[in-house]
Amino acid sequence: MNHVEDMRTALEAAPFDALLLLSPVNRRYATGFPASDGAVLLTRKSCRYYTDSRYIEAAQAALAGVAEPVLTGPGRRQTELVIDALKDENIETVGVEEEYLSYADYCRLEEKLPSKMVPAQAFMSRLRASKGPQERDALIAAQRLAETAYNEVLELLRPGLTEREVAAELVYRMLRLGAEGVSFDPIVLAGPRGSLPHGVPSDNVLRTGDFVTMDFGCILDGWCSDTTRTVALGHVTDEMRTVYETVLTAQKTGIAAARAGVSGRDVDGAARAVIEKAGYGEYFGHSFGHGVGLEVHEAPYVSTMAETPLPLGSVISAEPGIYLPGRFGVRIEDVLWLTENEAVDITCLNRELIIL
Repeated sequence: MNHVEDMRTALEAAPFDALLLLSPVNRRYATGFPASDGAVLLTRKSCRYYTDSRYIEAAQAALAGVAEPVLTGPGRRQTELVIDALKDENIETVGVEEEYLSYADYCRLEEKLPSKMVPAQAFMSRLRASKGPQERDALIAAQRLAETAYNEVLELLRPGLTEREVAAELVYRMLRLGAEGVSFDPIVLAGPRGSLPHGVPSDNVLRTGDFVTMDFGCILDGWCSDTTRTVALGHVTDEMRTVYETVLTAQKTGIAAARAGVSGRDVDGAARAVIEKAGYGEYFGHSFGHGVGLEVHEAPYVSTMAETPLPLGSVISAEPGIYLPGRFGVRIEDVLWLTENEAVDITCLNRELIIL
């Protein structure tokens, strides 16, 4: 899956004549080719993929008809080859990923490139925020793989295991099922530690009466999944059930409000109002969601500060939570694909309270 032609079309209205992509995720978005090192130079009439001897053979096979693989190495430094190409095509302005480059790299390029550098991060974020049917299907496949791993782990979950052991089972099973890797280190928190929204799994032992929150995701063909479920062991108190139902209602309300054209702030606000009305507003400190794609956190964002309309085809998480310090926490997270009329939930897991 590549986006060279779509990006070339978008270049017509961009404030630069070419794009120089150095980040792995944007290089993969443009060409579909994964490599840990390299560069893509996209102009209105050409696309070059600069890579060294480690990847050149694979690039030549994968990029036929997409981009011209250019070998770098001793005597053929990447920056020098890019300079030659910019000069050959008389490129006056080149877009760069200003948020990805270090200050040192930015200064080095600014000094050497013959073309004026123009920020292009927002340009790339806008392109990547809207997912077409192929991208949606790739994200669904990643979700299904992670969900299968979760269902397997759910059968193992019991008092006596540690958070670290449960996290290890999630990772192992996602990899065994074919994932390239995890989209982030899984979060597994039990009992009082559940009040830490992004706590790190520890040797804390799961006990009867605990809530167990599992936040996990995998990478499949470059695309990320992201899911959270909170389950109970043995039994719950009335307050635990109330908090769970409040979070679930908030999530459903946010999903009902979400669609293309609505601002992220309005979606976040719809869910947040439910939690505030229930008296738990101060215990929901993070945003309702974020974009999911080639990165597990990317544009667009769904927060109190997100005033711009959500793009058509954007894929976002829906993950409200309540965290009572030193007592317990609950988070429920699904992933949505936004159409003009609704949010299509591409997660396929039970959201009702499960007591094991």
